[in-house]
Amino acid sequence: MAKVIKGSRSRRLSLFSLALAGTSFGHAAAQTSPATANVASAKAAAIPDSQRITLRWGERIPLQDGVTLNATLYRPKGQTAPLPCLLTLTPYTAQNYHSTAVYFAANGFPFLVVDVRGRGGSGGELRLFEQEADDSAEVVEWLASQPYCNGKVAMWGGSYQGYNQWAAASRKPPHLATIIPAASPFMGVDVPGRSNIRTTAILPMAIYIAGRTLQGEIVTDGALWAGLLRDRFVAGMPFATLNSAVGDPTHLSPHLGIWAQHPAIDAYWDAQVPTKEQFAAITIPTLSLTGLFDNLQLGAIEYFKRHKLYSSPDAPDRDYLVIGPWDHAGTRTPRPQVGGMAIAPAGVLDLQKLNLDWYRWTLGDGERPAFLQKKIAYYVTGAEAWRYADDLAEIRVETRSYRLGATVNPDRLSAPGTLAVGGSARALPGGADHYVYDPADVSLADLESRTDPTSLIDDRLIRARDGKQLVYQTAPFERETVVSGFIKLSLWIAIDQPDTDFQASIHEVKADGSTVLLAADQKRARFRYSNRRSVLIQTDKPLRYEFDQFPFVARAIAEGSRLRMVIGPINSIYSEKNYNSGGDIGRETFADSRPVIVRIVHDAAHPSTLVVPIGRPFR
Repeated sequence: MAKVIKGSRSRRLSLFSLALAGTSFGHAAAQTSPATANVASAKAAAIPDSQRITLRWGERIPLQDGVTLNATLYRPKGQTAPLPCLLTLTPYTAQNYHSTAVYFAANGFPFLVVDVRGRGGSGGELRLFEQEADDSAEVVEWLASQPYCNGKVAMWGGSYQGYNQWAAASRKPPHLATIIPAASPFMGVDVPGRSNIRTTAILPMAIYIAGRTLQGEIVTDGALWAGLLRDRFVAGMPFATLNSAVGDPTHLSPHLGIWAQHPAIDAYWDAQVPTKEQFAAITIPTLSLTGLFDNLQLGAIEYFKRHKLYSSPDAPDRDYLVIGPWDHAGTRTPRPQVGGMAIAPAGVLDLQKLNLDWYRWTLGDGERPAFLQKKIAYYVTGAEAWRYADDLAEIRVETRSYRLGATVNPDRLSAPGTLAVGGSARALPGGADHYVYDPADVSLADLESRTDPTSLIDDRLIRARDGKQLVYQTAPFERETVVSGFIKLSLWIAIDQPDTDFQASIHEVKADGSTVLLAADQKRARFRYSNRRSVLIQTDKPLRYEFDQFPFVARAIAEGSRLRMVIGPINSIYSEKNYNSGGDIGRETFADSRPVIVRIVHDAAHPSTLVVPIGRPFR
C-alpha cells in the first residue's frame, strides 16, 4: 500500500533494502569459554550474512483448494535441530525480501518468503486482501509441520505483509506464536480511501503488481506518474476510467474493477478485517509498528486499539505499539530524513534488531527488548526523544480547545482568523468565513505535479491557494508545548450544493515563518453521518461536521511558534475529484461541475472548535 507517486527509486526500494546486523543467535557461546566465544564471534562478524545461510528456491506449498504457492526458504547454515521459523507472504514477489530473510536466517531463524496466490511462481488468481486470511493460516500450519521447524511460527512484514499477519491471526492457526505487523492497512479506516475519498495512487500500485512480476522501473518513475495524473486532471477524466489510463484494463489485476463496485464501506470491506470475536480470540503477543508520517498509521493503530478493546480481561496483555518518526517505508527502514525534515539519530531505530530481539523473547529464552519500556513507545519530534505509556489515553494530560474567530474573511495567509482558548467571534454578515471551490479550476495542477507530495515542510501549494481556502492561527506559544495524541475538529459548515469534499490540515508555523505539517483530515459532505451512509445535503443552513480521523501527532511546538489550521477543498491530481453535483463521483466530468460556496460558522450557537491534545512538558 505504499504511496509511489513522485517517489524516487531509492525511496520505493527502501522497503526491501533493510540494513544487516552482525549478531548471532544460538547456544554455541554458552558451550565455550569466554575467550573462545569472543574469537568465534569476531570470525562470524567477518563473514557476510549470505555465507551463513542456505537457500532453497522454488519451495512448493500445497493449499487445500488445490492451488500451490511458491516460496523461497532461508535456513541457518549447519542447522541440525528444529528451530522457531519466520514467515511472510507478499504480492511483491519473494526475491524482494532476500536481504531481510538472510538477516534473520543468519541470526538463527529459518525464514520462508511466500508469493501470494497469483503472484510470482504461485498458482491461482490474485484477489487483494480477500484470500490472505485463509491462505496465510494454511501456510503457518504447513511451515510448523516441516522437520526444520520446532512448531513455533512467527510472522514478519509491513504494509500488505502487515495486513496478512492480522488476517492470519484472525483464523487462529494453532502454531502461530507471535506477529510483528508494521503499517497495516485497515479496511474502513484507510482503505478504500480516507473517508471514502479514493486516491489515484491505486493506478501505479495496480500496475506494480499486475501479472506475475513486478513493474518496478515503470512505477518508480515519479515524473511519469505525476505528469500522467496531471494530464488526466486537467482534461477532467472521470475516476472510473483510471484503470484504462495507460492501456487495456484487462491486463491489470482484477481488484481495481472490484474496488470500483464498493466505493464506500460495506460488507465487502468488513469481510476483510477481523470480527469482534476474532480479535478476542487472538491471544498471541503482538508488536505493532507505525510512523507519525505513515499514510496507513490510522489503520495500524486501529488494529492495536480493537485487539485491546475486544480482548478478554483475563487474557494476557502482550500487545505493544511503537510509533516512530517514520513514513510508510520507514516502518521497516527508518531514515535520518522524512519529508524533508531531519530526524535525530535516536529516531533512526534499528528495527531489524528490535524485531530480532522480539522473536528471541517470544519464541525462545531471550529477555523482553529493553527498548519496550512500556506497552507504547512514541517519538516526539521537535524534542527528538522517545516517550512511553501503557495506554493511548495516558499520552495526553489535557486537551486545549481553540474556538475559531475572524474579523475579516480569513482566506489569506496574510490576514488569518484566530484560534483562541475560550474566545469566539461571530461569522460576519455578507458571507465572511467562506471560500469558493470551482472543480473546473485546474490552475495549480502543474505546480502540484512538480511538488513532492510527501514533503512536510514545503508550503508552496498552500501559498498558491491563497484566497481559495480559510486560514486560522493561534497566538505565539509562550513556552515549548508538547502536542501528543489525536487532534479533533468540530466545524459548522454550510454549503450551497448537494456535496463537496473538505480537507483540514494543522501546521506548526515557526518564528521564522517556516512550517511543518503535523496532521490532516478530510471529509466528504455526503458521508457527514457515517462512511457507510450517503446523505446528500439539502439545506444551506450550517451543519456540524466532525473531523475525527486525524493521525496520531507527537511534536514539541517551539516557544514562539504558532499552530495554523488550513481548511479548503480537495482539488488534487492525486485524489478522486468531487464535482459537487451529488451524482456518481467516480463517473463525473467537467460537464457535471458546480462551484460551491463553503461557509464556516463560529458563533455562540455554532461553536466551531479545534481540540488539541497536550502532553507532558519536557522542561
